[in-house]
Amino acid sequence: MDIAGYFRIIRPVNSFVAGFAVLLGYVIASGTITRESLVLIPVVLLITAAGNVINDYCDRGIDKINKPKRPIPSGAVSPEGALAYSIVLFLSSIGISYFANTLCFAIAVFNSLLLVLYAYRLKSMPLVGNIAVSYLAASIFLFGGALVGVEGLFQTLVVAGITFLAMLARELLKDAEDVAGDIKGGAKTLPILIGVRKTAIMAFVLAISATILSYMPLMRWWGVPYLVAISIADLIILSGAARGLGCTSPDCVILSGATKIIKAGMFVALFVFITFAILL
Repeated sequence: MDIAGYFRIIRPVNSFVAGFAVLLGYVIASGTITRESLVLIPVVLLITAAGNVINDYCDRGIDKINKPKRPIPSGAVSPEGALAYSIVLFLSSIGISYFANTLCFAIAVFNSLLLVLYAYRLKSMPLVGNIAVSYLAASIFLFGGALVGVEGLFQTLVVAGITFLAMLARELLKDAEDVAGDIKGGAKTLPILIGVRKTAIMAFVLAISATILSYMPLMRWWGVPYLVAISIADLIILSGAARGLGCTSPDCVILSGATKIIKAGMFVALFVFITFAILL
């Protein structure tokens, strides 16, 4: 057993960031962090890890072409081992969510089912799969608010909306990067159907929509300091999306670094939200 492979396949950075990001949703809804809220961290961390593993399991054929160094195609993790690993992670996440509240438990079950459906079916469906994974990213904040109750859930909708739009822009550009492998794998993603250029334009429009929403006076910490800080994150996100505008081929999108820049901008935005949610 390659322990390092099993660690890499969960994409530890993304999983741990998601696990701690859920506390932002709770802070937005409650204004503080409590000992009880810490139960949210392992739930989101494990469910994110499980989704990454089941996705790699289902994509093992395509990854041989696009990303041969990933744990399964490289031989570090066997397909059977990855499937069993994902099941354990999903069940662990759902089991821990039971100790939060009924709303959190329901979201954990729904998201687990959606992650499996995405990996097996939705990923190959144009735009639908992109919307699903973008919702899953945004639902991290909804999950945090849900621990407070239905009212807390509604208080996290704005941050979730910004995350959804920025994530959807990045997902479309990621599909544009993977056109060659997706065609060989039989997938019908949006860039395959409408072309890389039109997909990049859609991604840029979504990025603009996310930044516009971030300026709306809808959050309790809205003010000049917040606007200055979020503008930095918005500029990074927009610059990343803009890099893909001139691309007509997958190689161009990859070389542009658009998806990496958008991801960096999202991390900066997350830092801004965390900082202002705690301080104000």
